[in-house]
Formats: sequence, C-alpha cells, structure tokens
Amino acid sequence: MAGPRNISVSEASRPVLPRHAKLKYDDTRKVWVILAPERVLAPDEIAVEVLQLCDGKRNVGDVSDQLAAKYAAPREAILADVIVMLQDLADKGFLTEAREKTP
Repeated sequence: MAGPRNISVSEASRPVLPRHAKLKYDDTRKVWVILAPERVLAPDEIAVEVLQLCDGKRNVGDVSDQLAAKYAAPREAILADVIVMLQDLADKGFLTEAREKTP
C-alpha cells in the first residue's frame, strides 16, 4: 500500500532524501549508509554516487546526463538503471520528490 510520500520516479523527477533520512559515511565500517529512524541501508558505490547527485535541484535526466558523460556510457542505459534504482529506494521510503518552496 503506497503512502503519500511514495513517488513514481521519471526522468523529470527531482529526487531527494526525505528529511528523516541522511546519507552519511560510517567511519567505523568504512561504508556509506542511509540513516533513517530505526533503519539503516548500505547502498553500493554506484547508488552512493547517484544519491550524492540527488539534491532536489537536479532532475533524474540531469543526473543521468552527468553520469553518462563521466563514464562515457549510453545515456539511455544509465537513465533506465538510475530510474530503477531510485524507484526501489522510493518504494522503501528512502527517497522523496523535491517540492517547490513557496514563500
């Protein structure tokens, strides 16, 4: 059952970690983790790189463009992989959509 915070990730989405979650480097374990209340997720190296680009300003297309240029890889393949990965995190409650700030 999807709650209101669940998003459907697309190329136009501007994903960001929700307020209750933090991407943090764990010095003890020497690994990146997403810390959320009563939950910890250790994303792989590629997921960490993608998440570091998910600042709520860039959309999924921008993130894919950046990664395709960095790794000289086909943009469509990167875009497809990024959408699947981010959708999985969103479904688990570790990702939300950036909202426009209203003054």
